[in-house]
Amino acid sequence: ASAMVLLAEDGKLSLDDDIRKYLPEVPDFGGQKITIRNLLTHTSGLRDQWGLLGLEGRGPGSQVHSPATTLDLVVHQKMLNFPPGSEYLYSNTGYALAGIIIERVSGKSLDAFTQERLFRPLGMTHTRWRDDFTTVVPNRATAYSGSAASGFHTDMPYTNMIGNGGLLSTMADLLKWNENLDHPTVGGQPYVDALQTRMRLTSGRTITYALGLEVTDYRGVHEVSHSGSTAGYRTFLARYPDQHVSVAVWCNYAGANPTQLAHQVVDLVLTKPPAAASQASAEKVEVSATDQQQWAGVYRD
Repeated sequence: ASAMVLLAEDGKLSLDDDIRKYLPEVPDFGGQKITIRNLLTHTSGLRDQWGLLGLEGRGPGSQVHSPATTLDLVVHQKMLNFPPGSEYLYSNTGYALAGIIIERVSGKSLDAFTQERLFRPLGMTHTRWRDDFTTVVPNRATAYSGSAASGFHTDMPYTNMIGNGGLLSTMADLLKWNENLDHPTVGGQPYVDALQTRMRLTSGRTITYALGLEVTDYRGVHEVSHSGSTAGYRTFLARYPDQHVSVAVWCNYAGANPTQLAHQVVDLVLTKPPAAASQASAEKVEVSATDQQQWAGVYRD
């Protein structure tokens, strides 16, 4: 998403361009325009690559996947999940395609472009894309799944898929990344504003997802964050711009909950919600049986 914003600042593309301008292979889907912004906000309607590969019996661990795999899946699709921009549904497909667009527009590999424009300028010397999963990377943490009762097993990515994930980095580099969002030396304030602008659906409703970032509140504190998981790795990176605080949690165990762990840290270091709000939430509220009944039912999240 950051690379896309930089290319837009360069005048090389617009986030509201139809993706077929750069990916002519993508079907027309009945004349429905899919924009780059739709890809980056998970509002494209494109079906998730992992679900499609699973249906074909070609899921993770069965073969080596790459962004070309994703593009081929999209080329052979007949329909979208919904009209672009009308709904939000997390789709790794969008970010895999975004990576391909960046390469075609810049004329460089995703790693080369991001190293030149983002990682090296920010001093992120230990950050790189995992575009070859067989590469030996010094000091890389091995990931695991299982339990003490059943036994632990290595659970490493068996894929060359990048764009929607597949970034190797360190805690120190992540903090440098977030610091650039607080005090931008790369991209400037317009870059930061673009990344943090929440998507507005065609219905007029604004969702919490921006460009690769969740922009919301945690217990009354403004939070800009994103979680992630690949194989046995579990991650969460959050930024609290009003307090100039960032929290990064990386786990190499599939059973970990990094978001919960991060919020335990946030509860210790950031201002608690105002006392009035806490008291209000603790007050007993009488709700009539009739009012209760209208909300009774089965809910799915």
